Amino acid sequence: MPLAAIHTEYGQPRDVLRVVDIPSEQPGSDEIIVRMEAAAMHIADLRTITGTGTFKFPLPRTPGFEGIGYVVRVGEAVSEYKVGDRVFPTLGWGTFREEVRCRAANCMPAPCGDAIQLSLLTVNGPTAEVLLEDFAELQPGEWLIQNAANSSCGRYLIRLAKIKGVRTVNVVRRKEMSQEILELGGDIVLMDGPELAHQVALAVGGAPVKLGIDAVGGAATQRLAECLAPSSTVVSYGSMSGEPCQLDFYLMFRQDIRLRGLSFVRQFSTLRSASQVRALYARLAALISSGELVAKIADVYPLTAIVEACERAAHTGGDRDGKVVIKFNH
Repeated sequence: MPLAAIHTEYGQPRDVLRVVDIPSEQPGSDEIIVRMEAAAMHIADLRTITGTGTFKFPLPRTPGFEGIGYVVRVGEAVSEYKVGDRVFPTLGWGTFREEVRCRAANCMPAPCGDAIQLSLLTVNGPTAEVLLEDFAELQPGEWLIQNAANSSCGRYLIRLAKIKGVRTVNVVRRKEMSQEILELGGDIVLMDGPELAHQVALAVGGAPVKLGIDAVGGAATQRLAECLAPSSTVVSYGSMSGEPCQLDFYLMFRQDIRLRGLSFVRQFSTLRSASQVRALYARLAALISSGELVAKIADVYPLTAIVEACERAAHTGGDRDGKVVIKFNH
C-alpha cells in the first residue's frame, strides 16, 4: 500500500501531520496515477497545514503543491501518456504521497534530469518568468531590482534575466551571499538598508531602474520603490517579513510608482493560452534539465520524515539556505 502524509485538522505539522498507508487507487477514464519521485516543499505548503490566512482547504487532505514522477497506471480514455512516462502532476494536487491520482490533461510532460531540481519547476520557475515578462517591457541592458535575491525564485530570476540581457540589482540581507550571487550572474549585489536608493543610483550610474521585485514586504517594499524610475512598478510576490507592504503615498503621487501583487496562476489565465503555458513550462524544464537553472537545496528528506522536513522548511535566511525536498524511495 502506498504511503501518504495526511492531516485531518489544522495545526503545527508535528501535532497534526501523519504518514499513513492508503489503498492503491485506480484511475478514472481520463486520469493517470503518478508514482512520485520528488516533491518540493514551500512556505505555502506549511500554511496549508496550519490553515494560515487564506490557505484553508477541505480536510482531510494531503499537502504538497508540486513534484515530479512516473506514470504507473492510465485510464482507458487517456491517449497523451502511457505507463513509464515522466510527468509533472497537477499543480496543488497533494504531492506529499507516493502515488497521486490526477486528470491527464492537467499534467505536463517532464524531461530527463535530476528529479530534485525538476521537482521545483511548476512554482518557482513560472513565478520568475512572469515577474520578468509581465510587468515591464525590459530591453537588453535595462535594469530591474529585486530583494530576497538568494531565494530560489530570485536565483531563477537572475539566470532568466541574464538570458534575456536584462541587468539585475540584487538586494540581500547577508553580506556573505554577495560573491555567490555575482557568480550566478547577478550584475550588482547590495545590502538592504535605509541608504539603498543612494547606493543603487551610484551602482547603476544613474540609469533608470524600471522594475522592482519584492518578496519581503514591510519597509523593504518602500526601499525598493525609492530606487525606481518614475512610472515604474513594484511587484510583490512574497512576504518574508510577515508584514504588509509599505509604500509612501507621496512617492506614488509624485513619481507614479505602482504596487502590484503577483499570482502566476492569474497571469497564466489572463495573459496566456494553454498552449503558451505548456510551451513556457517546456522551456523552463529544458533549462533546469540542462543545468542552466539551478535551485539551492538545503535538505532532502524521505516521506516518513515529513514532520522534520516541515520544521526545516519553516526556517529562513541562513538557518535554511535553500529549498527542502521530499525524495521518494520505491
